[in-house]
Amino acid sequence: MGEKFPACTASDVVRVIRKHGFVLTGQKGSHQKWRHADGRMVIVALHGSKSIPIGTLKSIIEGAKLTANDFR
Repeated sequence: MGEKFPACTASDVVRVIRKHGFVLTGQKGSHQKWRHADGRMVIVALHGSKSIPIGTLKSIIEGAKLTANDFR
């Protein structure tokens, strides 16, 4: 059975990745670039209080090398 992904807004994602050591390194429009000291990088699109689509959230989780449970 697959892993369940929570419904998250961009601010939820930012809170979690910041807690795991990512820092904001740049922004172009509504897209923020977050990097970790070990080289991991993710892009988070800020679109108000809209939920991030599951496919996009999956990509962020994989890029950050975190698990869906980290976002609960």
